[in-house]
Amino acid sequence: MKKKIVNIEKNSADFINQDSIHEKKHDENLWNARLKRDRIAQSIPEWEELKELASKIKEHTLSHLDEYVNRFAENASKKGAVVHWARDAQEHNEIVYNILQERKVTEIIKSKSMLQEECEMSSFLESKGIVVTESDLGERIQQLSHQPPAHIVMPAIEKTTEDIAQLFAKTIGTDPNDTDAHSLNEAMRNNARPKFLRAGAGMTGANFAIAETGTFVVCTNEGNADIGASVPPLHIASIGIEKIIPKVEDLGIFIRLLSRSALGTPATQYTSHFTGPRKNGELHIIITDNGRSDRLGMEDFWTSLKCIRCGACMNTCPVYRRSGGLSYESTYSGPIGIILSPTFDLEKYKELPYHSTLCGSCSDVCPVKIDISDQIYKWRQLVVDKGYMPSNRKYALEAAGTVFGHPHLFRTMETVAEKALPMVPDFLIYSSLNPWTQERKMFSMAKNTFRDWYIKNRKEKNDKY
Repeated sequence: MKKKIVNIEKNSADFINQDSIHEKKHDENLWNARLKRDRIAQSIPEWEELKELASKIKEHTLSHLDEYVNRFAENASKKGAVVHWARDAQEHNEIVYNILQERKVTEIIKSKSMLQEECEMSSFLESKGIVVTESDLGERIQQLSHQPPAHIVMPAIEKTTEDIAQLFAKTIGTDPNDTDAHSLNEAMRNNARPKFLRAGAGMTGANFAIAETGTFVVCTNEGNADIGASVPPLHIASIGIEKIIPKVEDLGIFIRLLSRSALGTPATQYTSHFTGPRKNGELHIIITDNGRSDRLGMEDFWTSLKCIRCGACMNTCPVYRRSGGLSYESTYSGPIGIILSPTFDLEKYKELPYHSTLCGSCSDVCPVKIDISDQIYKWRQLVVDKGYMPSNRKYALEAAGTVFGHPHLFRTMETVAEKALPMVPDFLIYSSLNPWTQERKMFSMAKNTFRDWYIKNRKEKNDKY
């Protein structure tokens, strides 16, 4: 079977061209989050120092990851949690299913977890007859839409209230004309609560896992993770090995950075600490690799494991804001998705590294100082090295490199283009063979180039002396 290659250019065009509303609102909402992030960051004099400390803590932890992961597992076990180890998505999903099957659980609720999304856990469990209900509002919207999350923090950011009103009308029987956000939220709450009470297990991810104590921390704004951990008797937490931090005192640094970077707020509404099972309950922790060890061994890309999933790079990215998260067809979208997704399958995601302006804004806002734009550029190099670049682009770039690398040739081509372009008929310029003009009007050549102007003015200046 031929492997499906993500056509992000087509996907983005579909999102942009669907109407005049979605792209505009998507861009506005995300840019507003970026502006709020800037305002709150500027109010903290030690902001850059916090970023530096967080980056160093993550680098230290990743450099001693085997030690800290084992310490976390030992301390979590001492507190009564049952610790499992999963090498990949298949093992993770089978561990979850076995735990549920042994306890005859047929219905679960789960809060937002990018690792569980990455493992495609929900579809796996549903194929086994397990009913899965997302407890996060945005994730529930996406689940009812049969779509993955479009953003790490705001899963349904691509949808308008009108979209959600229509969706809820079709799926939970609400009034399709009721677009009031409070009313829609209340409707989903009433729909979801009976499911919370019926569920035999609650599943969460983890934002941070503390090696020193065996505690893991879940940050939410809705309290949905607490419901999953408190109402059913069984709590299962999926934790990627990169979520480990060494000590409790390190946590304060990351908590100060996380929500400020994500939404421009001082902290999430709920920052919940789980240390062992609650009374008469069970806690299972699945420590999962799923390619992270391989990524740790990549000289140019291992620092991507520092990511704390704040989404700041997505909120600032001019390409993501206009193309939408679903166009990436990956668990992770935006700039962080561009550098994470190819670690799972470079051929499938070979187009993603070119879905960037390389403006560097993503690197600037990253709270743990990941060199995102530099890694995007290095992924482009790797795409070429592996022979995945399309032939037409390869030859075009080679030709451009030759022209730009030889000043005399460049000036000759410039002169030829200046004379030839006015004579080329529009049907050739605006053809399907020239994708640049599909969305743009062809520029007009200036009568005088900057170089001509500079040489003339420099000569006139020198003549005065």
